[in-house]
Amino acid sequence: MPYPEMLIKPMREDLTRLGVEETRTPEAVDTAVKDTDGALMVIVNSVCGCAAGKARPGIAQALQHEVKPARSITVFAGADIDATNQARGYFTGYAPSSPSIGLLKEGKLVWMLQRFEIEGRSAEQIAEVLKAAFDKHCAQAAAATN
Repeated sequence: MPYPEMLIKPMREDLTRLGVEETRTPEAVDTAVKDTDGALMVIVNSVCGCAAGKARPGIAQALQHEVKPARSITVFAGADIDATNQARGYFTGYAPSSPSIGLLKEGKLVWMLQRFEIEGRSAEQIAEVLKAAFDKHCAQAAAATN
């Protein structure tokens, strides 16, 4: 049974207020993957403490970086169940984990941050890891638009 929307609404808003798009259906996930030119950040959000205290604040800090993905989307584990499964389908070679963050280019996973890598870091450390990934996988797209 999915989490009650009233419970998770503030957790969704932690990301949507940053401009991260919600994708609540498998079709919305696939459309975002297909329609994104450049790097796409896919965030599997969750109710756990490491999402609240580490992942979401780290993402917020990282999205202030000069270089960032062309587009960012999110699914909510335990709520957007089919959409979450669809998003995880793009995380080839990785077991399901939430929270988690993947970067896709042309529909292929190029970088992944799993829950066990989030749990042992602070929000600031997660932001630094994300910024390094953005620099590596999003810089060319950013340079082309400038």
